[in-house]
Amino acid sequence: MAKRKKSNLQWIKETLDLQPDHHWESPSGYKIFVANRGAVRFNVPQNWVFEPQEKSFKFMDRKPPKDDCCLEVSFNHLPPHDWSLFPLKATLKKIVEEDSRDVIEKGEVITLKRQTARIVWTELKFIDTQAEPREAFSRICIGLGSNIQCLITFEFWADQAEQLTPVWDEVMRSLTLGLYIRDPRTGLAFPD
Repeated sequence: MAKRKKSNLQWIKETLDLQPDHHWESPSGYKIFVANRGAVRFNVPQNWVFEPQEKSFKFMDRKPPKDDCCLEVSFNHLPPHDWSLFPLKATLKKIVEEDSRDVIEKGEVITLKRQTARIVWTELKFIDTQAEPREAFSRICIGLGSNIQCLITFEFWADQAEQLTPVWDEVMRSLTLGLYIRDPRTGLAFPD
């Protein structure tokens, strides 16, 4: 569980022993990522490398520079408001239109509805030219619920899509916003 220290904006990693009757559950091969007591929560592969950034969290299949993919999440607490009419789909389309990479293909916007959140995501295929030209995918997700807004991106090589698409599917399936954890040792949650 990571939380931000208010004084110098550094993240603090805290490791706690789980109680024998804990309620944490994830599919085999995955671990549960929880930010800010449950503002954002999802499952990531068990063996992926975790790197907190100043304003986001990154997960990679291996330590850089040997990594082949990167999943990154950031989130914001929003003021109490009825966000149900916020144009999530239009906002995501605008992000895609403003992408400056050499985009060769754009996917449809997928909408996921949860009890307390709205989630939209799409996929871009682009040519990465950092080393030598190579096709890559970028998946972009915006989630909004329980006065939390999150942005998740996932970039990976096109020739690894078959093995990495299930990772994205699990992140989207398990993405939960604003389900706060009273005691991380038990995993018991309470709504905002």
